[in-house]
Amino acid sequence: MTDNPLVPLIARGEADRTTTLAALALEQSRVIPADRRAFLHLAQRATPDAPESAAFFTLLAEGEALAAERLGGFAAACGVSEGRAAAYEPLPGCQAYPAYVAWLALNAAPAEAVLALTVNFSTWGGYCATIAEGLRRHYGFPDEACAFFDFFAEPSPELDRKATEALRAGRDAGRLDEARAHQYGRLLQSYEEMFWSTLHGSAS
Repeated sequence: MTDNPLVPLIARGEADRTTTLAALALEQSRVIPADRRAFLHLAQRATPDAPESAAFFTLLAEGEALAAERLGGFAAACGVSEGRAAAYEPLPGCQAYPAYVAWLALNAAPAEAVLALTVNFSTWGGYCATIAEGLRRHYGFPDEACAFFDFFAEPSPELDRKATEALRAGRDAGRLDEARAHQYGRLLQSYEEMFWSTLHGSAS
């Protein structure tokens, strides 16, 4: 897991509920639908020649839809009203990650996007598991308010299987430049770190 200035604060109960945690909810309310559209576009691009990659991205898009349904409970527990959500100005450093996912959706070979995205999954899942535990222990959040993070913290054998199939098919077809895909993955990890450091800085 990479260095993250904010998740340890949540784990210790030191992040403010109505400012920092609320901002996390509000930023995610922009990230999730943006990523879903990017994954759907990748699935569409991959469908003719890379059905294995298309299946992977379709499953990712379905997961984002499920996550979006769970985000409202967290936002409500942080005191986010509809008016506040409508007036919120997203932070550029937080929205750089979905912007780059959208770039991958337009420019990356599907199998290379699969590899780039999976590189970051374990880090994100670990953050979500830590946050969910901190929310329950220190903030008294009920299961409904933690469901968004529980969802991403839970391992997904089906997603892992589809990723493996997509990468195998990409290699077999000569459509996977692993060096380039890992470069994409490193950039995604950097934007992930920027997301958390931006939130942390906005609360300082």
